[in-house]
Amino acid sequence: MPIKEAKVREKFKKISAQTQPKPNLLKNCISAFIVGGLICDIGQFFNNFLLNRGIPKDDLGAYVSIIMVFIGALLTGIGVYDKIATHAGAGTVVPITGFANSIVSPAMEFKKEGYIFGVAAKMFTIAGPVLVYGIGSSVIVGIAYFIITRI
Repeated sequence: MPIKEAKVREKFKKISAQTQPKPNLLKNCISAFIVGGLICDIGQFFNNFLLNRGIPKDDLGAYVSIIMVFIGALLTGIGVYDKIATHAGAGTVVPITGFANSIVSPAMEFKKEGYIFGVAAKMFTIAGPVLVYGIGSSVIVGIAYFIITRI
């Protein structure tokens, strides 16, 4: 019986490999580049807008980040961000709006389980590991930098 099962699995792999759609790599790269660039252009627009309104340069990054995270979360909440991501792929993942999407999407998905065990507990299922490793590695790099500069 195991020999027959192995042949069936092999046949299945062969058929699925033949019928699996081949991604158009060039088109996907161009879409990601254009959409990611547009998201960055929107961020630059808010940067210039706030700079012209007299916001100090030291505070601009925080203001623009807050605005872009809000826009990403809002578009995810109304279902638009996922439609954009379907066509743009990595172009929507890389900018900070992708971070907002990675927090809001699981929260919305688990809303039916309640606000504590659903939204609050599942909010960081995707972004949580990124935050942990990002913060952890930045602490390690900071300590290494501190030690190197003191020597």
